[in-house]
Amino acid sequence: MNTLLPTSTAGSLPKPTWLAQPETLWSPWKLHGDALLEGKQDALCLALHEQSSAGIDIVSDGEQTRQHFVTTFIEHLSGVDFENRQTVRIRDRYDASVPTVVGTVARRKPVFVDDARFLRAQTRQPIKWALPGPMTMIDTLYDSHYKSREKLAWEFAVLLNQEARELEAAGVDIIQFDEPAFNVFFDEVNDWGIATLERALEGLKCETAVHICYGYGIKANTDWKKTLGAEWRQYEKAFPKLQQSSIDIVSLECQNSRVPMDLIELIRGKKVMVGAIDVATHAIETPEAVADTLRKALAFVDADKLYPCTNCGMAPLPRSVAQGKLRALTAGAAIVRQELSGAEGQ
Repeated sequence: MNTLLPTSTAGSLPKPTWLAQPETLWSPWKLHGDALLEGKQDALCLALHEQSSAGIDIVSDGEQTRQHFVTTFIEHLSGVDFENRQTVRIRDRYDASVPTVVGTVARRKPVFVDDARFLRAQTRQPIKWALPGPMTMIDTLYDSHYKSREKLAWEFAVLLNQEARELEAAGVDIIQFDEPAFNVFFDEVNDWGIATLERALEGLKCETAVHICYGYGIKANTDWKKTLGAEWRQYEKAFPKLQQSSIDIVSLECQNSRVPMDLIELIRGKKVMVGAIDVATHAIETPEAVADTLRKALAFVDADKLYPCTNCGMAPLPRSVAQGKLRALTAGAAIVRQELSGAEGQ
């Protein structure tokens, strides 16, 4: 992008109350049939308007057409039984009832391509589309068929690559893979997690990103963070190998976190989406607080590679809070952008 410090969101935005229960993950749809399709498109347009009005540079669908960032993609695959559910430990953190892999997984048809094409028709701004990453997908299922996390991850990588290629053809500028599991399963990340991620983005000519965070602002995640000590050094495990990977952008959680900012040095050369908005609180950041986080990051990432962003998705937040946080993000980025422009002119 030509814009210095282009702003973006990590993923989801709150859904309107007429579409789904607010401030709730996996909230069931309130509409059905053709009304649901129309409602999803209306919500997508609303999310786009809210981002554009706030001054966000790289816009997204706000994940308005999906119930969950992982399971909605899985719902469209064969080989997965949603009636046969099992309880598994998600990210070694909390229990959830999840569908079961019962046979060979296959992508029967495009999942989000029509939605991406619709979004592309609504705006000339760069658009980013998020997909679940292979490792996070396998951590959100019970597998009774492959009986190997690695084998299933490679299968999912192939299916994600099929979807990603069609999203690129639909006009998506950045395809992001969400991999919060990278912050938990460190040995697997380095043994095969990053390799399966690279298989998912194989052959893409658009920019690619991986989002690695500490999760939505829900109790299970905030409780887990309290156990992590004075410094959160999880990124240190995956960053060296990510720096050597073909991924273009790494999206991180920084605002109000205990992640040492100097860990960003480990991915020097990559573009970095710096999370400067805390999604685990209803308190709206001041522009100066956002600017302070960005200034600290600039010690470890070149200005032309820094993309101000949110820590994670904001689906569980009230819409008014999310809107305020978007405005704070763009205002804080504008402060630092002005400072950098002034420094160049001296």
